[in-house]
Amino acid sequence: MSEYVCRGLEGSWLNAWLAGVGATVLDPELRLRWSDEPSPKAILCAEQGDPMERLVDAWPTRKCLAAMPLAEQWGGTPRVKRKVSVGDFRSRVRVTRSHPTAWTLSSTMTDLHVTINKEFPSGEVGHGPLDAAGPGTIKWLHYRLCKVHEAVATKSPSLDRLKTSLDGTADRVEKGGLGFDITRLASAADTNTSPWVEPVVEVLAFYALALLPTRGEGYDERRHTGPRPSLRQRGWARVKETGRRSPECFHWPAWAHPLDHHAIDALLDAWDWKRPGWSLLGVHSGWRTVSYQPRGSGDRTRAYGSRRIREPI
Repeated sequence: MSEYVCRGLEGSWLNAWLAGVGATVLDPELRLRWSDEPSPKAILCAEQGDPMERLVDAWPTRKCLAAMPLAEQWGGTPRVKRKVSVGDFRSRVRVTRSHPTAWTLSSTMTDLHVTINKEFPSGEVGHGPLDAAGPGTIKWLHYRLCKVHEAVATKSPSLDRLKTSLDGTADRVEKGGLGFDITRLASAADTNTSPWVEPVVEVLAFYALALLPTRGEGYDERRHTGPRPSLRQRGWARVKETGRRSPECFHWPAWAHPLDHHAIDALLDAWDWKRPGWSLLGVHSGWRTVSYQPRGSGDRTRAYGSRRIREPI
């Protein structure tokens, strides 16, 4: 089996973990494992061919992105932007159900968590935590995906281009990316506070959403009153912290054996960060998200860092 160590994809970096998983979604023949070191690195594996050459061949074209059911315009159905009514969402789902990337809808939105507002008195669908809101020119998730995709290459990226990105030596670009990576943010002391991202990592990270569906608890504000239950995306759970409101955190593992995306899917079901037995699944490390703390009441920034978690005894 051929392997390529992606030195720029550290397991503790949420977007890097998503990018490693996303590579296995792009090419179902690719497998992923993580090095056993203090800061685990993604290792892409392939039984046939070079894993990086396979990734170049599998890289999505702009035409592929435009054909995604999450795109603004699709097959004569109502436009899908950031805010989506229940009716428009269901219209899009009905005609795209058999599409190979239908997961772009189910991993970002759900009509099992419906709210109402002045713009959508008949109901608006909920968005998953990894479908960050983007004000003004930042716009919605699919639009942002297309913008970072443009920053990689006008056509298929070269082998060297992908390697420099996954090795962590490529230049970043001045864009907001998917909108939840904390490394895109500048510090308060920087003169240029624009966000900067690694576009190859951003594109690959998007494809990992195929394994992270968004669900609700059947809450519909048009019919229910009282406390609003949380919307759920796979891997997210509340963590009890002393003296604080329990935050919603995403939990993710690193594993030793080469797994394709079907096996990763099964591992995410079997792994429980709250219980011992990680080693039985080949898991040797785990992390959870730490949310960006707003700098003021008008700060709508969403971003996630990470905190290492240990296997319970």
